[in-house]
Amino acid sequence: MRIADRYEVTEAIGSGGMGQVWAGYDERLDRPVAVKFLKPGLASDDGRQAVVERFKREAKVTARLDHPGVPAVYDAGVLDEHLYIVMQLVPGTEFTDLIAQQGPLPVPWVAAIGAQMCSVLASAHAASLVHRDLKPGNLILTPTGMVKVLDFGVAAVLDNDLPKLTVTGDYIGTPTYMSPEQALGAGSVGPRADLYALGCVLFELLVGEPPYLADSALGMLYQHLDEEIPHVSSFRDDVPGELNDLLVALLAKDPQDRPESAAVVYTRLLKWGAPELPALRRASQDRSAADPTSPYRFPFGPLPRESVAGKRLIAAQAGSKIIPSLDEVQQVRDRAMALIDGERFGQAADALETMLRRAAPIYGVRSPEILEARLDYGAALMLAGDYRTALVTFEQLGSDLAGRYGPDHPLICECRQQMATCQAELGEGTEALRTLRSLLEDSPGPERLGILHQIAVVTARLGQVSEALAQLVSLLPDLRTAYGSDSVEVVEAEALIGHLRRIAGDA
Repeated sequence: MRIADRYEVTEAIGSGGMGQVWAGYDERLDRPVAVKFLKPGLASDDGRQAVVERFKREAKVTARLDHPGVPAVYDAGVLDEHLYIVMQLVPGTEFTDLIAQQGPLPVPWVAAIGAQMCSVLASAHAASLVHRDLKPGNLILTPTGMVKVLDFGVAAVLDNDLPKLTVTGDYIGTPTYMSPEQALGAGSVGPRADLYALGCVLFELLVGEPPYLADSALGMLYQHLDEEIPHVSSFRDDVPGELNDLLVALLAKDPQDRPESAAVVYTRLLKWGAPELPALRRASQDRSAADPTSPYRFPFGPLPRESVAGKRLIAAQAGSKIIPSLDEVQQVRDRAMALIDGERFGQAADALETMLRRAAPIYGVRSPEILEARLDYGAALMLAGDYRTALVTFEQLGSDLAGRYGPDHPLICECRQQMATCQAELGEGTEALRTLRSLLEDSPGPERLGILHQIAVVTARLGQVSEALAQLVSLLPDLRTAYGSDSVEVVEAEALIGHLRRIAGDA
């Protein structure tokens, strides 16, 4: 079979709940590739266009993820009713086979594997990308000892905007490794869902079987929700107590009780999985410069925290001696809007960021033209899926809008709502609710209705089903009055109410 007039697909090399992987060849660049086809029946006819659009966006975000532990994404498209991704063909052993062949692995091996996985997750989470289906079948150990994490973005294509059960009756994600909040299916999940799956994988590598076993997918989901957390130290006596405690924390039912980030877990795992090396004196004290000793001291280490979403415009240098005119600023904004219309969201954000780095120090971050361009930049970041940088952008923008126009400017409310959206998409639901409730106290006007709706949605995403259901049912008449019975707001609220009632009924 030949697709896109360049890829020759040769043989099937793997399959899963969401699709099938084929080996192939890129005739144009003369290199082997892997082609992942998603199942055509994963969404209803009504929801298919939403899946296609989300697929395109997630493929773009995944392609921008630059990490040696992630196969490179080369291309994506639609063939008849099949969505496909073309990526690097990775040699090695799938972890499912590794566990079957080797059984429980030595502690240093597991710690080193976990540290490499955390390195990948830290970089992905910094780019606002959550895997959602981390499992042994999505991990490969290469002949060089490198761990490759596969299928970033594939589960995300289907997770946010659709119920957890597809029209084929399959679950999105793998129940054996699915976090409790993902099992509830009340909304999008955040980075700590990946940490839960990481805990399940590390447990299986140490014990030889996953932490929970059940005869059915539904039984497995109930285990994740209600069963007591198992201790790996109960299965083998050579596991350090600190490592056992780390796995218990990773498997916490409440996301807020898990470690703060993959970077934190990486640091804790490294003590068992890599030799301690002396730090080398930096040649430069410039914090913005890359540290060439870092790969030797922290193998596959996550990016430093200060480099993650560190695009702070107020501290940016012009980067060019050419002074852009305000007309040129507007031209870049117009070009960015055209790129957004063409769904080239990342390129639009890059164009706006480059212009702002040059123009903001000249005209001031609070000048009307720059404030408007920064609002465009934040919107482009959100469309591109870079919620972490967008969160920082809207936080700064709200402060600067208040500094210029006063605290009651309507765009400040919009910035704070966008901040809450970013926090929710990043899995920081508690912080999102705090932002929204604070905004509600400061908003006596008609915008309260939209804020209350957003609070209910975030509450649902946190798995607080009964509370979210009561909020939405109480709010629905006002939404119908304000927006109309056929409005997007009402249709989405009714769909979420139905979904939450099904969850409450299942429970």
